[in-house]
Amino acid sequence: MDYLDFDLQRMSAGQIAELLAYHDRRYWELNAPEISDAEYDRITERLRELAPDHPLLNRINTPSVSGDGKVRHKEPMLSLDKAYSLEELLEWARKYARNESEMLLVEPKYDGISASFDGRILATRGDGETGEDISGKLPLIELEMPGYTGRPDRPARGEIVIRDDDFRNIYGNIRKKDGGTYKNPRNAVAGIMGLKDISAMIMQKAKLTLVDYTLISEAVALCDLAAKWEELKTQFAALPYPMDGIVLKFADGEFRRQLGNTAHHPRGEIAYKFTNRSAKSRLLDVEWSFGKNCLTPVALLEPVDISGITIKRASLHNAQNLLDMDLMIGDSVTVERAGDVIPFIASREAGTERRTPFITHCPACGSSVIRKGPELCCSNAGCPGAKLQLLTAAVRNLGIERLGEPTVAKLIASCGVRTLRDLFELTEQDLLKIDGFGEKSAANLIGEIRKAREVDDYQLIAALNIPNVGMNIAKMMLEKYSFEQLRTLSETELSEIPGIGPERAAAFAAAMRERTAELDELLGAVTLRHPDAVGSGQTICFTGKMPEKRSFYENLARERGYRPVDSVTAALTLLVAADINDNSSKLRNARKYGVPILPLQEFLAGDAGESRDDGAESGNEFSDLPLFDTLS
Repeated sequence: MDYLDFDLQRMSAGQIAELLAYHDRRYWELNAPEISDAEYDRITERLRELAPDHPLLNRINTPSVSGDGKVRHKEPMLSLDKAYSLEELLEWARKYARNESEMLLVEPKYDGISASFDGRILATRGDGETGEDISGKLPLIELEMPGYTGRPDRPARGEIVIRDDDFRNIYGNIRKKDGGTYKNPRNAVAGIMGLKDISAMIMQKAKLTLVDYTLISEAVALCDLAAKWEELKTQFAALPYPMDGIVLKFADGEFRRQLGNTAHHPRGEIAYKFTNRSAKSRLLDVEWSFGKNCLTPVALLEPVDISGITIKRASLHNAQNLLDMDLMIGDSVTVERAGDVIPFIASREAGTERRTPFITHCPACGSSVIRKGPELCCSNAGCPGAKLQLLTAAVRNLGIERLGEPTVAKLIASCGVRTLRDLFELTEQDLLKIDGFGEKSAANLIGEIRKAREVDDYQLIAALNIPNVGMNIAKMMLEKYSFEQLRTLSETELSEIPGIGPERAAAFAAAMRERTAELDELLGAVTLRHPDAVGSGQTICFTGKMPEKRSFYENLARERGYRPVDSVTAALTLLVAADINDNSSKLRNARKYGVPILPLQEFLAGDAGESRDDGAESGNEFSDLPLFDTLS
């Protein structure tokens, strides 16, 4: 049988079963798949049509790993039934839902290795009842769950993955036994979990993440699912985790348990599998754009239609990805949409005329470019393109919502702004010299900049743009040490903070040493708040989709003496909800802990006569900044 060139419509059930068994082995045992996930799913569904009771369809597959014996799960870890369209999801939900208002939880379906951690032993899913003890891999693993990021020290059930940002930043420098590099995050996870000896991975600072299934969970009523579906897919596609679908389950846990299980899957949950529909195109050129610390390649494609969307551009991630794919301008390429949303190049075929996509000089300043790990970077430390991205990122972390990249570029060009200190010294008269600013828009922006002079310590740390140190990491560091203490800690002391590790510690310590004068100057321009000391220790959390960006409400809460937090615990003072009848995890926890819940409109009404001025002149003039990713 030809396992790569086949016609399912002409094959018998026995032939299709043989084909499926072959590709199961390629994927799960050899970690060397020969077909796409979409093609594999097509084989599975055809077998289901011809032989719905075939044992291959009920087998729970799991990757081969190197472990230390078998572990029996306290609760089974079953596979999920699958759907491939919104219509199938609605059919499943309406089959079991008690009414159209039934609440569903929508969660990412992570593409890694399912695992359960009881606080002591880490085990794979295995056959659902019994898994493999992989506790020996714990030194490589960071746990992410609601309200916590750090070393695994509490029970969790989720998926072992490599975050997209970790793969970009770390894995270009990590070598396998044969000297090669890993091609994608899933292969890297499977390869590392198959190692008996992980000492080389520890030395190379490899990092895996156990992401708890409940970390990201959006509540939606069945009657609203169709209207919100595309928005949810787009939201999930932007997350920094490898995913191959979306999980839906009934929010009422007791009801979900009452529905019971089949031999293969629970009835109260289902997985929507991304179709990753593809189309052939041609790579016309590669455009190199600036990120915070590197140049990012973007494919310019011959226009191609995928599911009614015309695709002309696709991210190529980094320089190493171009080398790994041996991708050249002029090649024929297969374009897919990750998460059925974001276009990317899945494979390529050599064109008849090929030329390199790499540049030798920076598009912003003309300096030579150099390789740093998987990235291509400008060699000029003062490159205006890099400076623009760094300053824009710093502004975003300070919560100045009206100030996006195009406006920052104007401030650099017209007002000589180079640093945050320069930004804080701007006046309305400075802004009025710039095209597009009127008196009201200038006053609004200056007002927002002045408000940002009072900044939380974790925001200031994030605004320094230290690699892999965003707001969440800054908060973790500040839970153990004050801002001033962090400035003087050694790499060793920093690396001992849970969730930091040697790589982040080295980058942070170097920044504190090398940027002392810059930091002192910045501290002279701002008033640094220490959130733990704000007011009487009152904390506030927000949940639900709100008309303004979340930072707007958090800044308002700070003015009233609250400290905004990201999660609901028994110690929370107040939860503000866009819809108090929603069934989000935050609302459920608040009800469980007895935390007061306030509707958003009542929270806003308590603003003692103050209101945000969004007159016609300001409009959305400076709203070109994307939402900040709180999962940094």
